[in-house]
Amino acid sequence: MPMPPSERALDVVARTRAFVDDELIPLEPDLLSKGWVAMLPTLRGKRDEAKKRGLWAPFLPQEHGGLGLTLLEYAHVSEVLGRGLLAHWVLNCQAPDVGNMELLIAHGTDAQKKQFLEPLTRGEIRSCFGMTEPEHAGSNPVWMSTRARREGDQLVIDGHKWFTTGADGASFCIVMAVTDPEAPLHGRASQIIVPTDTPGFRIVRNISVMGEPGADHPSHSEIRLENVRVPATNMLGPQGAGFALAQERLGPGRIHHCMRWIGICERAFELMVTRAATRELSPGKPLGTQQQIQLWIAESRAEIHAARLMVIDCAERIDRVGAHGARDYVSMIKFHVASVLQQVLDRAIQVHGALGMTDDTPLAYWYRHERAARIYDGPDEVHKASVAKRILQAHGMTARKD
Repeated sequence: MPMPPSERALDVVARTRAFVDDELIPLEPDLLSKGWVAMLPTLRGKRDEAKKRGLWAPFLPQEHGGLGLTLLEYAHVSEVLGRGLLAHWVLNCQAPDVGNMELLIAHGTDAQKKQFLEPLTRGEIRSCFGMTEPEHAGSNPVWMSTRARREGDQLVIDGHKWFTTGADGASFCIVMAVTDPEAPLHGRASQIIVPTDTPGFRIVRNISVMGEPGADHPSHSEIRLENVRVPATNMLGPQGAGFALAQERLGPGRIHHCMRWIGICERAFELMVTRAATRELSPGKPLGTQQQIQLWIAESRAEIHAARLMVIDCAERIDRVGAHGARDYVSMIKFHVASVLQQVLDRAIQVHGALGMTDDTPLAYWYRHERAARIYDGPDEVHKASVAKRILQAHGMTARKD
């Protein structure tokens, strides 16, 4: 059975829940009507308040200004943050900055940490991660056309990226680029830190996602890199380690995402149940008297509970044996929790009727932005196939390599 939360985690969870419910959720109507950029002055004030309350960056080690929670402890906090549209950003726990901070802590040089990591941990800047390309299947992350060549003490990068989350307003991008096309497949690419004000780095557009292009942090950009020159010392980790670093980044990152999704599920569930209990079909007949609604409520409650136990178990395994040792569990939570998220959101919208399609609740916002949960970080089908193949191989299946 998964370990219960530590006393430290319980304390942070309780204080975070109060902050999210009292200070951040009341701001959501303004966010949905005015947009992210208009809310930034208010949100920066809430960041200052989060620091005063000792809630800043709970995943970060204490020497980098965070609370130093373990992955398992932070998982519980991430669920609470997931309840709100603003909470992860306000506490400096937003993707892709979390993964970039973790990479820089583990693999950055002293100079890279001073220039890029330190202002990122303080919340003074944001970052992004450029990996997927419109010309190639995102499900095959080792196949990319972006190239970086060495010229003297510089790296020269040419390429095309898209769905680079948060590039709008970011100070730097960690770019995946092929540095040795003749190397073995998983050793061809490297990760390179590219300041976004470097000549040749250009945001083509913020991609419209289900009708919403977004702005600043909640956006996904298409990017061109044309003869972009950065110091060779901007390479993150060894040459050819890009794929390995990307995989290292994804294990803990999926715990963060999955617990955020569960937080979204819990909030959507609360909204659904409240609507069912109070909306009347006719005088004195609440919507919740309908058996189908009761079935959705019961199924959602069971699915959310089961998903949470799976993720907590996976986080404990990663803390104990590492992301590679827990890789099947990482894949299973990714596709299972993403499916639960979609089902719960869909039911909640259906129970709200026409109201669920509007931005009078956060449900439509989540549906737009979180449908991609079954696609990014590897589509569900890839994770299912990987788990199944390893199970079959453990039972003696062999296949010819074509």
